[in-house]
Amino acid sequence: MSTLELTKDNFDEIVSGNDFVVIDFWAGWCGPCRMFAPVFEEVSERHDDVVFATVDTESQQELAAAFEVRSIPTLAIIRDQVLVYAQSGALPEPALESLLTQAKELDMEQVRAEAT
Repeated sequence: MSTLELTKDNFDEIVSGNDFVVIDFWAGWCGPCRMFAPVFEEVSERHDDVVFATVDTESQQELAAAFEVRSIPTLAIIRDQVLVYAQSGALPEPALESLLTQAKELDMEQVRAEAT
């Protein structure tokens, strides 16, 4: 599946319409973002059950602010409309794969119970 571009206009539709969304917050001027982009894209091609999306923090400042992005790249994972992970920093491919595995194994009922 190709990576989608998230904007404030399509964000709700994509997140509410999919069970698992991984978001890369980036900017064109950011060196680490440009280095992480091919890793993000390559991993996305191996996970057809996950929506991979990017947010350009320059053009989508409202979305970046909503996620309290202070440093880029920032990676966020949303499962069943619940933010389960958000952290800045580029990840090597094995770490991103491991993170996806961990997020897939989460018991979402337990996550929701702990959040309330």
